[in-house]
Amino acid sequence: MKRSLRLLLQLGLFSAGAAAAAAWVYVFFVLRDLPRVPEPLSRIIETPATEIYAASGERLLVLGGRELVPLHRISPHFLQAVIAVEDHRFWEHRGIDKLRLLKAFWVNLFRRGRLEGASTITQQLAKNLFFTFRRTFERKFREMLVALHIEARFGKSEILEAYVNQIAFGVGALGVEQAARSFFGKSASQLTLAEASLLAGLPKSPTRYNPYRHFERAKQRQRTVLRRMVATGAVTAAEAEEAFRAPLALRPRSRETPASGGYFLDWVMKELEDRYGSDVVHHAGLKVFTTLDARMQAQAEEALTAGLARLDPLLKPPPAAEGESPPRLQVALAAVEVHSGAVRALVGGRDYAESEFNRAVQNNRQPGSGFKPFVYYAAFEKAGLHPASVFVDQRVSIPIPGQPSWTPRNFSGDYEGPMILKRALAQSVNSIAAQLAQRVGTPAIIDAARRCGIKSPLAAVPSIALGTSGVSPLEMASAFATFASGGIRHEPFAIRRVEDSSGRILEERLIGGRRTIDAAIAFQVVDMMRAVIREGTGRAILQLEFRAPAAGKTGTTDDYLDAWFTGFTPTLSASVWVGYDRAAPLRDANGRGLTGGRAAAPLWAEFMKRATEDEPRREFPIPPDIRFVTVVPTTGEPPPPWGGRGMEVALRLGQAPSLIPRQEDPTVAVPPGSGP
Repeated sequence: MKRSLRLLLQLGLFSAGAAAAAAWVYVFFVLRDLPRVPEPLSRIIETPATEIYAASGERLLVLGGRELVPLHRISPHFLQAVIAVEDHRFWEHRGIDKLRLLKAFWVNLFRRGRLEGASTITQQLAKNLFFTFRRTFERKFREMLVALHIEARFGKSEILEAYVNQIAFGVGALGVEQAARSFFGKSASQLTLAEASLLAGLPKSPTRYNPYRHFERAKQRQRTVLRRMVATGAVTAAEAEEAFRAPLALRPRSRETPASGGYFLDWVMKELEDRYGSDVVHHAGLKVFTTLDARMQAQAEEALTAGLARLDPLLKPPPAAEGESPPRLQVALAAVEVHSGAVRALVGGRDYAESEFNRAVQNNRQPGSGFKPFVYYAAFEKAGLHPASVFVDQRVSIPIPGQPSWTPRNFSGDYEGPMILKRALAQSVNSIAAQLAQRVGTPAIIDAARRCGIKSPLAAVPSIALGTSGVSPLEMASAFATFASGGIRHEPFAIRRVEDSSGRILEERLIGGRRTIDAAIAFQVVDMMRAVIREGTGRAILQLEFRAPAAGKTGTTDDYLDAWFTGFTPTLSASVWVGYDRAAPLRDANGRGLTGGRAAAPLWAEFMKRATEDEPRREFPIPPDIRFVTVVPTTGEPPPPWGGRGMEVALRLGQAPSLIPRQEDPTVAVPPGSGP
């Protein structure tokens, strides 16, 4: 027994020794690769500028450049505020706050769903010496060692001075001096307690607490800062309350923005900050290579500006809210490369300087009939229908369990009787789209839209056939590109490659798509959308002399609140939305509503004419199992020998034109399973 105990003790001591030795070896290798701390410490903020490039290599934006100000030229209110909220034991610890570290460990271990940080000001400063931005234990350990090294070599005042001169506050402001001038138009030494406490709260999340966009959120963060200042004894409760109630005179935005592509660059910046954090994006000298075609972007902006200049005089402005100016017509455009998903142009509104809200990405509006191609695809795939199948355009009533029946109306108010599905899509017949939705069911339609690339929430209701769930122009352009590519889905993307300041690649986009829908059925839908332009609701495109092979679909919502056109050539897919931010009808001086064909299609055509003018003419590739047949648009039968108007349809092998019996009572519900 004694021998066994001695053996176990020896084994335990050996294991502990081995673990200690391994730990020392690990520390040795970590220490060997630690970055050098600069002398003087203020050089820690001298990082190269982050540069963002277009696809052609043209530099679009440079982020960086700071003015170092000594502590005596910074308001004491700000220094007290930033210490109170970021590291209230800054003057006491030696780089690592052990109590805060233990608290964070306890919270992260035992309170699931909540993450607690423990970085001191010194650690946050040390983080900027690293060019790896992964949140790993090794990086945090190395960061702590550097923080200890900084504390051993430099005084607290030097550390604090370096820190407040390098933190990011948003809107391009790096360091407290730039922040004071950007937000309040004054130097850092002149900041009041109210202004200082607002600024001190921004570095936690410059985008989330941006007072220009989220003022109430920024004020709540300011209250948190003031409460921390009271807790640390920096101010009294009365002084904090007075500062919170003091008015804040934010300086009007005057940030220098690029002449073109502001909405695209905002989107890229948000993606970068989500991946790497704001401090890295602004501090680390990244080189970001985007997908933007600068020439095409300029063409998009020019085309939309010209289009709005034509539309504005036609429209009857909606009434203004009390105390506000009449709302201005807005517009959005997204253009995506068909065979890669690369976003080539993006316009999020009529004037970036007037409104930075990105309607091309963030603004989900109902696409109306622009959603119908997904309905037709689902009908062809799930119900065995095809472009020559005949349905009856008539008044139908769709039963909805527990609710009144839904009776969709055509925009014209008239019903034309029997017609083939290709004509129904070309003329955007609502009653037939509703019948198809009932025939195949909403889950099949949603599935088809998802496989094409629609990601926004879609309500499983019959009216989804008429586009009653909101989507963005970028989604629509990308989803229609799946049809244009013959069923190959490519995720839309804006960033092709990111490098650090040493040229090491942090990420690189490899082009690759996957088949999500059937090639032959996709072509049938494309061929039907070609008819939208040739003889349907998108005829305005040909009238504007856009002659390249193209397909697309108009979209108009109830009461003319939204006007859309989404279309594509074999190489480029683009979506245009026109409307008011606060939903209001698009009506001319005579009260006539503007449809997608009248409001959005001309803008799309003007852009596509410019964007594709130097491209060689390309046709949509025809799958080998597709054949073309000419039929009568009202019966689906071959034209009679003596002639008559026919419509060419694309049929798959084994498909043949078929008829649907005329329904005698046009007011009854269309029963499931009816049709060809």
